[in-house]
Amino acid sequence: MRDRFVHAMSRCAASVSVVTTDGPAGRAGLTVSAMTSVSADGDAPTMLVCINRGATAADPILANGCFAINVLEAHQQDVADTFAGRTDAADRFADLPWEVLETGAPVLHGLAGFDCEVQSADLVGTHHVIIGAVRAVRVSEDGTPLIYGMRSYLRAERA
Repeated sequence: MRDRFVHAMSRCAASVSVVTTDGPAGRAGLTVSAMTSVSADGDAPTMLVCINRGATAADPILANGCFAINVLEAHQQDVADTFAGRTDAADRFADLPWEVLETGAPVLHGLAGFDCEVQSADLVGTHHVIIGAVRAVRVSEDGTPLIYGMRSYLRAERA
């Protein structure tokens, strides 16, 4: 069942994002496709990310209590590969433009950035399901998202 499930999920194309954090537990980041908005209403908009409990960024995100979801542009495949651990970069943040908004999490320059404070985190199977309250947003008005599906990077085209 697992192999069929993973194969079927590979058909679900998603925007590629890098989740980052910084604080007392250190700066860290990883590439994800499992992120989505939860709600635009309430005290603050909320976002959800799923992080494998074995990922090196999992503990720092939880301990720092903050994270940024950085939606990558089509030309940022190298950034996705770096944060996915597909390169031997010693410092994943080196030579990348980024800024700090409200929480202290690095917000990379890309298509959009959501600066979040952790509101809840539950371990479900092998992944932490983390919900964050959005404290600040950075948006680029130009560009197209980097997409991942069918086990490869894809480029979105306007219809």
